[in-house]
Amino acid sequence: MKHIVLTGGGTAGHVTPNIALMGRLKEQGYQISYIGSYNGIEKTLIEELGIPYYGISSGKLRRYFDLKNFTDPFRVLKGFSEARKLLKQLKPDVVFSKGGFVTVPVVIAAGRLKIPAIIHESDMTPGLANKLCIPSAVKVCCNFPETKAHLPEGKAVVTGTPIRPELLQGDAAKGRDFTGFTSEKPVIMIIGGSLGAQAVNDAVRRILPDLLKDFQVVHLCGKGKRDDSKNDLKGYVQYEYIESELADLFAMADIVISRAGANAICELQALKKPNLLIPLSANASRGDQILNARSFEKQGFSMVLEEEAITDEVLLRAVHDLYDHRENYRAAMENAPGQDSISVICDLIRSCQK
Repeated sequence: MKHIVLTGGGTAGHVTPNIALMGRLKEQGYQISYIGSYNGIEKTLIEELGIPYYGISSGKLRRYFDLKNFTDPFRVLKGFSEARKLLKQLKPDVVFSKGGFVTVPVVIAAGRLKIPAIIHESDMTPGLANKLCIPSAVKVCCNFPETKAHLPEGKAVVTGTPIRPELLQGDAAKGRDFTGFTSEKPVIMIIGGSLGAQAVNDAVRRILPDLLKDFQVVHLCGKGKRDDSKNDLKGYVQYEYIESELADLFAMADIVISRAGANAICELQALKKPNLLIPLSANASRGDQILNARSFEKQGFSMVLEEEAITDEVLLRAVHDLYDHRENYRAAMENAPGQDSISVICDLIRSCQK
């Protein structure tokens, strides 16, 4: 039986695309193992699926001063030693990495052991972890054609991001039953991400009284980001994290407000959901979300509002404008050239394995 090691972690966005590949990989006869961090979100998500999971030491590589910069390199070195030992034990035919700092020692160890490693870069430009992995990878999957200019010639393949098939099979009626919503008002879905987006959460909550005059709001606010003082507002529900019901909530939603992480926006495109993107600011990131959002805005898929430009009035007006022109955004996504990312990536995996 063919054996593949998947790796990726740190956020749900570095795990769910791997999960999306698993069904097809199993159909094609692969034995699947997963390498992640000791206690990251990936451990919970993967173990729930019954996939053999192996934890290694992981350290973050920062571009700014932090005392942990003096200790984390030793964690990375320990992770490399652990990953090398695991790969020699597991003897996979191929490694597929979705990103996150835990993948760096895995991909480098695979390269040293002559095990083909394929990595996936979701953003317009490669992040630091993938930059370190690229020399050890045989192929680099990406979402945007513009990304190819930032990658070694011959390694880049535009594949898109794998979307979980079940995400496309939601039932709006079940979403309304779950939330207690009616069909009388349209629904806004707010996505703060698995770690939450406090600026987005706060901005939305400030204008809830006005929003709820015309909309119902389902708010995925992130772990520890609930505001229980809002629990009694009619037409507003909040959840820290949703898993099995997510497809139904998407089916129910008329428009979506989200950060602009690449995996999130690729899901919105696949679901043809008109969306308002509020990218993480350049002050708090390397600016990748801004590039992602502007690319989708240029293609007519999204409306974009910079975090620094948010006021109550501006956000409320943007929401109404998005809803009023929702069919234009939906049509742009419907007419966009698409591809079956799962098939493309699985074919690439098969062609690269030992």
